[in-house]
Amino acid sequence: MPVSGAPVAVVGAGWAGLAAAVALVQAGRQVTLFEMASMPGGRARQVQTAQGEFDNGQHILIGAYTQTLKLMRQVGADPSRLLLRQPLALRYPDGGGLALPPGPALPAFVRAVLAARGWRLADRLALLAAAAAWLARGFDCPGHLTVQALCQSLPARVRDEMVDPLCVAALNTPASSASARVFLRVLKDALFAGPGSADLLLPRVGLSALLPDPAMRWLQAAGARTETRHRVQQLAPPAAGQAGWSVDGQRFHGVVLACSPVEAARLVAPHQAAWAQRAGQLRYEAIVTAYLRDADLRLPQAMVALRARGQAPAQFVFDLAALGRQPGCFAWVVSGAGEHLAQGLAGCGQRVLAQARQVFPGAFRGEADQVIRHLAAERRATLACLPDLDRPGTGIAPGLVAAGDYIAGPYPSTLEGAVRSGQAAVQALLACA
Repeated sequence: MPVSGAPVAVVGAGWAGLAAAVALVQAGRQVTLFEMASMPGGRARQVQTAQGEFDNGQHILIGAYTQTLKLMRQVGADPSRLLLRQPLALRYPDGGGLALPPGPALPAFVRAVLAARGWRLADRLALLAAAAAWLARGFDCPGHLTVQALCQSLPARVRDEMVDPLCVAALNTPASSASARVFLRVLKDALFAGPGSADLLLPRVGLSALLPDPAMRWLQAAGARTETRHRVQQLAPPAAGQAGWSVDGQRFHGVVLACSPVEAARLVAPHQAAWAQRAGQLRYEAIVTAYLRDADLRLPQAMVALRARGQAPAQFVFDLAALGRQPGCFAWVVSGAGEHLAQGLAGCGQRVLAQARQVFPGAFRGEADQVIRHLAAERRATLACLPDLDRPGTGIAPGLVAAGDYIAGPYPSTLEGAVRSGQAAVQALLACA
């Protein structure tokens, strides 16, 4: 479908930039999309290695990711085919933990807690009482609270087997330092966004096939211009008698900066130093994914929770064969991995392998370089989701807006947060056009 109207640039083809570009095309703008890498997707894409294709991290979605799912459908990526939907479950290898039954999320949560395996009655009742108190307060709390402080009165088993894994899965930040307000917002959306909102949506395909590749094809078919391997060097504000910003000498009516906060700060610093400083001082959390091979192992479900502690760093393991992907390949995820990465990626992989052999005795045998197929590390995977975090806003200057999962908003650094930020940036840009 041809487009017309004022030209707009989008800098960055991650999930936020792709969401922004699609929204601009739908608004009738001429879009040029700049991406410094050779492929779209940012920190959620597939990469080619000597051992094959692997995601650069193991991402999951939930049913409450309404805007991400809608965008996938818009660009021709069918969520029902590409994602395995199942009720939320935090099951451990020994069968402990809880699993939500099908149905509306809130009553399903109550039923799951009452049926949690390995918990005492006192554990179950304490969690239900805490959840009722959160509900009564509208799933809100003082901004300075950490998740650990919010849940300090809960029994240790509830914190260890539900709160901590949910916190690190949703916020990629340990409960000891994670924002309780953001954590409660995630719980609210999962439990009150309608039937299926708490469901896990596990990718059956590589991350690039979920949105980045279909979105690029959709944009190109719609007449958008896409320039990969183009790292933008300079932004210039409107000159006297001219309208719009220039991107490396090309003039645009508006610009959406959907690149990383580090890149955005570099480009914006000469024009809006205060915004650039806020973007440049953000802290990050790392994620490591260790892909291990065992041709004979099968997990009881596609995703299994793990008791991470000490030298056992992984919190979740995914059986990719159960997702119809790589038989005999298992993705072990270490969220909040900065401490382990500080000792080296290879060392982190060795600790994950030792953990895998302890959790599943008799499995993952052989030389480490044969069992460890690939190690993926995103050192700036997400923002450190800290209490009262000062995140930069969408608006930078007239005609210049920012998008990304680091921009101020109610959501943590997730795919849904990125998509919503890209769409919000376009709304802000068009409102001032």
